[in-house]
Amino acid sequence: MFYHHLRNELWKLFGKKRTYIGFGAFLAAQTLMLLTFKFTRWQSDFERLLSGNGYIASEFISALTVSVVMLMPQIIMLMPLYASLVGGDFVAKEYEDGTLRMILSRPISRVRLLFVKWVAGLVFAATLVLVLGVTALGFASLLFPWKGLFVFVPGQAFSVLSAGEGSARFAFAHVFLAVNASAILSVAFMLSCFNMKPAAATIVALSYLFVNLVMESIPFFDRFDNWFITHHFRCWLLVLQDPIPWPGILQSEIILVAVCATAFVVGSTAFQVRDIKS
Repeated sequence: MFYHHLRNELWKLFGKKRTYIGFGAFLAAQTLMLLTFKFTRWQSDFERLLSGNGYIASEFISALTVSVVMLMPQIIMLMPLYASLVGGDFVAKEYEDGTLRMILSRPISRVRLLFVKWVAGLVFAATLVLVLGVTALGFASLLFPWKGLFVFVPGQAFSVLSAGEGSARFAFAHVFLAVNASAILSVAFMLSCFNMKPAAATIVALSYLFVNLVMESIPFFDRFDNWFITHHFRCWLLVLQDPIPWPGILQSEIILVAVCATAFVVGSTAFQVRDIKS
C-alpha cells in the first residue's frame, strides 16, 4: 500500500508542469555560465590563480573544475528556490484546489498521508540535485577536457585533485547536496501544512534561508555559525578538501537531518489539529 501511494504521489508531482521549472532554469543558467567562463576573463583569472600557486593551469582548467564553479551560485540561489517552490505546494496547493477533502475521506491517517508526500518531496530533491550535477558536468565536458579538479573558495576550500579522485569526490558531494535540498524542501513542506497559501509557504521558507545567509555574513555572528542552516549547507565543499574533515561533515549532516525530521514533525502536528472539512 505504501509503495502504491508513493507511486501515485510521484506520478502526480512529476505530472505538473511547474515541477520542471527548476530543471529548465538549471539548463539556461548553466549554458550562460559556461559561455561566460569560456569567453571572458573568468577563465584567465582562474589560470592566473593556479599559476600563482605553482600549478600548471592547463592541467586543472577542466570539465570537473568548471562544473564546480557553475554549481556554486546555483546551489546558493536556484536550488533552494525550486526546492521550496515544490515543498510549499504539497499540502497548501491541494487545500487551495479543494482536493484535500476528497483525499482525507479515504481510510488513511493524516500522518500517513503527509509522510508519503514528504518522501515524494525527498525523491524530488534528490532528482533535482542529480540533474543539476549531471547537466553541469555534461555541458562542461563539451568545451573543456577531462583533467584534474581545482577547487577554491576563499576561507572555505582550496584543493587540487587528480581526475579520478576529483570525479569520485564530485559524485560523493552530491549526496550531501541532496540533504541540503531536502532540508529547505522540508521547511517549505512544514509551512504548507499550516493555514497559508502555497506562495506564502514558499516565500517564508526562502525568507528563513536568506535571513540565515545575511546574518551569517555579519562578522559579529561568526561565533554563532553553527546555529545557521546555511553554514551547514556548505559541508558539501568539505568533501572536496584533501584530507576530508569528517567530523565537521558528520556534525553538519546530523543537524540537517534533524532539521528535516523536526520540520516533518511540526508540520504533521499542525496539520493534525487543522479543521479541513469545515
